[in-house]
Amino acid sequence: MADEIRAEMVANVWKVVKAVGDEVAEGDTLVILESMKMEIPVVAESDGTITELAVAEGDVVQEGDLIATVE
Repeated sequence: MADEIRAEMVANVWKVVKAVGDEVAEGDTLVILESMKMEIPVVAESDGTITELAVAEGDVVQEGDLIATVE
C-alpha cells in the first residue's frame, strides 16, 4: 500500500534529501521545508521505497500538497 506524504503547512521546499528509488526507513528525512525562517523536516511515515517525489528545491507547497509517495 502506498503512503502519501503531504505538506502540513504553506512552506518553501528548502532542500530535497532523498530521490525516487531510494530506500527509506520510518523517520528518515525526505525533504526539508522552510517557513518563517524555521526548517521543518518532512519524514517517511513507514519503511519502503520512494516511488514519486512531487517537489523540487525552490518550490512552494500549500497545505495538503503531495510531497512524496512511499511504497
